[in-house]
Amino acid sequence: MTAAKSPTATPTARPAVETGTAGTAPARPDRVLVITAHPDDVEFCAAGTVMQWADQGAAITYCVLTDGDNGGFDEALPRQTIAPLRRAEQRMAARACGVHDVRFLGYPDGRLEPSMELRRDITRVIRQTKPDLVILPSPEINWDRIADVHPDHRAAGEAALRAVYPDARNPFAHPTLYRERNLAPWEVPEIWLITGPTPNRFVDVTEVFPRKLAALRLHTSQTAHLTDLEELLVRWQGEHAAQGGLPAGRLAEAFQAVRLG
Repeated sequence: MTAAKSPTATPTARPAVETGTAGTAPARPDRVLVITAHPDDVEFCAAGTVMQWADQGAAITYCVLTDGDNGGFDEALPRQTIAPLRRAEQRMAARACGVHDVRFLGYPDGRLEPSMELRRDITRVIRQTKPDLVILPSPEINWDRIADVHPDHRAAGEAALRAVYPDARNPFAHPTLYRERNLAPWEVPEIWLITGPTPNRFVDVTEVFPRKLAALRLHTSQTAHLTDLEELLVRWQGEHAAQGGLPAGRLAEAFQAVRLG
């Protein structure tokens, strides 16, 4: 077998503003896989980009590694109700973004590790969906924003990155997958990292921001108590827009794009 090429990071010295006209996402990939640790992670970090691609006809799949069963703020809710509630919230939020394929792997919230089992399960989804682009958490910590040090985000990023490269493209990795479902290897050509310290792609989401906010508020168990949710998002995404060189008053989602071939 020919040796696989090593991933090559897109240079970060000159951040690229992926806007086209205001409020539009970069050129639409045909198939996108979004991998996150918890329900609501994608709405916080990437929903504005995702919904623009979905509006343009992209096939988008969410793969949520945990059910978020450690989340929530209402102590009166029985804990056994949290996982099904958060799954339902994620499905509703996905539909609001134009996404209808949502998959949950059911790993324990707060105890996620980049295990071989998790890598195998993510590899399975990659081979099933055959994405042109995978959005995943950065395995690096962004020390500028303390919320991004959640250990599940780092573990999700590490496991997803290993599943993308080398596992999904290697026919000898996780051989049970081929025997189970006859899933052929798949080479993901590009990944976009979220919550990382060195973004180089900034997608203008100003025009779809109300839809993004509405989708995030569908995660009622996580956001109903946040009276400043809109202000928080505007501040974060205003910072991203400024970092990407967008005009004052614009809002952006930030990614680090990495080509893998």
